[in-house]
Amino acid sequence: MDIKRTSKINELEETLEYSPAAAILGPRQCGKTTLAHQFAQEFEGEVHFFDLENPADLVLLDNPKLSLEPLEGLIIIDEIQRAPDIFPVLRVLIDKYKNKKFLILGSASRDLLAQSSESLAGRICYHELSGFTLDEIKESDLSKRWNRGGFPRSFLANSDNSSFKWRQDFVSTFLERDIPTLGINIPAKTMRRFWQMLSHFHGKIFNASEIARSINVSNVTAQRYLDVLSGTFLIRQLQPWYYNTKKRLVKSPKIFFRDAGLFHVLLDLKNGEALRKSPYLGASWEGFCLEQVIRCLNLKEEDCYFWAVHTGAECDLVFQKNGALYGVEVKYQDAPKVTRSMHRAIKELSLKHLWVIYPGDRPYKLEDNISVVPLSNLALIRDGF
Repeated sequence: MDIKRTSKINELEETLEYSPAAAILGPRQCGKTTLAHQFAQEFEGEVHFFDLENPADLVLLDNPKLSLEPLEGLIIIDEIQRAPDIFPVLRVLIDKYKNKKFLILGSASRDLLAQSSESLAGRICYHELSGFTLDEIKESDLSKRWNRGGFPRSFLANSDNSSFKWRQDFVSTFLERDIPTLGINIPAKTMRRFWQMLSHFHGKIFNASEIARSINVSNVTAQRYLDVLSGTFLIRQLQPWYYNTKKRLVKSPKIFFRDAGLFHVLLDLKNGEALRKSPYLGASWEGFCLEQVIRCLNLKEEDCYFWAVHTGAECDLVFQKNGALYGVEVKYQDAPKVTRSMHRAIKELSLKHLWVIYPGDRPYKLEDNISVVPLSNLALIRDGF
């Protein structure tokens, strides 16, 4: 049974009131098509749907102007990365006709869909979709969401075994079919080895040379592989926060798997019990929490940072809101306490407030500008601005 993503539908409605086109970008199988159908059901007017994985629709859009020009209402084009040369035609149609609205779905970032940012600049608004967020599921399902990840078919599977098998198939399909579809020529076995190597760097500073040596490629090639996984919304590169200081700052990005379920499948962690016994438990919790905070606050990737100095002090997430700087720390502890690192981060960065995310169920204050917040109640952060 599908979960209705009401808040996302409302965002699309607001966007298409003032913009002729909207794009939903996110990894394959994260629910983009289902969301588009849910939105179409509430759209007042005609709806036309083209799925470019359907050979018949792909042939129809071989001549996009002839096929799209007579249509009115909402035009949905799914898997747009399969026909990137359609963007100049969409620009012509958008400028010529005011009775058309376009909803474009893609499994690649704006960087990989460069044609859209060039041809539809000023005419399109982007929405990034991930798997189910915490406000879309029951609080009692939080552990399941952490273990299985947020992809709908993984999260809604009948059992942990079925979920694990689906994620295994997802990895294989992505490597063998989806990457070549984007015009990227990387051997599936090489990318699989690289991806598995990355699982051991989850939550750590990316070391291109170490990974490159392990799979016998150059540093530049290793960075390109990372950029491909980032551009398909599977890996998050969290950049370091820079500022004027004499301290030795960490200047390389941290990497996180955006979906905890994929992280677990690459480590062969089949269920919650295996995860709890794993040495990667803390890293998994950190990545899972940070991704949920970013989604809850609707932060763009270019607005998210971490801060660390070589002497050891760090802050897991740093972001700006309303002209002030804020921080987030993640702790897998029963009752987090103030640390020296927290004080240093607040002082060095002039943080207005620091939130500590933990797996408990009771929010409490440590100091005036440090609050402990349960992961299940991230609205306390969102509503604090």
